[in-house]
Amino acid sequence: MHTVHRLTLEDALVMLTAAEEEARRIGVKQTICIADDGAHPIALHRMTGARLTGVEIAIAKAFTAAGHQRDTHKFNEPPNGPALPGNEAFGINQMLPGKFAIFVGGFPIVHEGEVVGAVGVSGGNGDQDKAVGAAALRAFQEKIATA
Repeated sequence: MHTVHRLTLEDALVMLTAAEEEARRIGVKQTICIADDGAHPIALHRMTGARLTGVEIAIAKAFTAAGHQRDTHKFNEPPNGPALPGNEAFGINQMLPGKFAIFVGGFPIVHEGEVVGAVGVSGGNGDQDKAVGAAALRAFQEKIATA
């Protein structure tokens, strides 16, 4: 028997709130997507004034992070990022056009060693997307620590 943990809408709302607070603190308008372990969005929030394109990008980042169980930017980190030219997964982003993101902003949500979902963040530069994603992940860890 295997126990499966599932994110709830309440979990997602806690993460979205923390992510938006961090985005406001650093002065960037973000779109944040929280997806479940099947890479399906549970909740999506586009801050007022955030780019319209951020919606699809945040969803793709969450999809990729959940589905491949890794931070999306790790696909392109030199020298061994698997999606870099000449490496084993070069072109992987073409397998699911529009759904597979191999740049910064997608982060798996891990609970008890298992990926239970992902956060996708779009709207800032790489450091800003990482900061907003990290805030969402911290909020999740704090929530489950007090449960």
